[in-house]
Amino acid sequence: MSVHDLKPITPLWGTAAQIDNLGDMRISECPDWALASIAARRGQEDAMAAAANKFLGVALPDVARSASKDPFTAFWTGPHQWMIEAPHDTHEDLAAQVKSALGESASVTEQTDGWVRFDLEGPHCDDVLELLCNADTRTMEQGDVTRTQLEHLGCFLICRAAGTHFSVLGPRSSAGSLHHALITATKSAT
Repeated sequence: MSVHDLKPITPLWGTAAQIDNLGDMRISECPDWALASIAARRGQEDAMAAAANKFLGVALPDVARSASKDPFTAFWTGPHQWMIEAPHDTHEDLAAQVKSALGESASVTEQTDGWVRFDLEGPHCDDVLELLCNADTRTMEQGDVTRTQLEHLGCFLICRAAGTHFSVLGPRSSAGSLHHALITATKSAT
């Protein structure tokens, strides 16, 4: 097989994103997002924040929060650390774009192929997620982010719309296990 015969696959090994409709709930595999992590270098926190604000068009979010301005979303991952996401079709080289914008003020790492994103949508999100993790999703508001264990995997949970839309980001290598857990919990909770 030559390089020209390679075909992209999703984290669930498909040629297109998998969408599961279970009653009034939907679980969507979301492979169309590029990810890059940023971490401020020592003594460069203010310079990085200013450069990120200029590039993203929005200030980096505070602890346990996300901030969005089309086409970017940034979410807090740790002290002076954030993940940036943007549509893959227009930002395939997101890490390079971010590095160019932030210069020496930050360490930037390509993250796209290390993570899988599933969106859980519908009126029973809180019921599903309370079966899977210890995050208090019933108190989460749009833009809240938490790191939690879901199916024994370290994941980020982003509230896109309170009670009705959450994104789960977990290790791509465990996409099948994470998907199975979401499906099983959704069937159980609804």
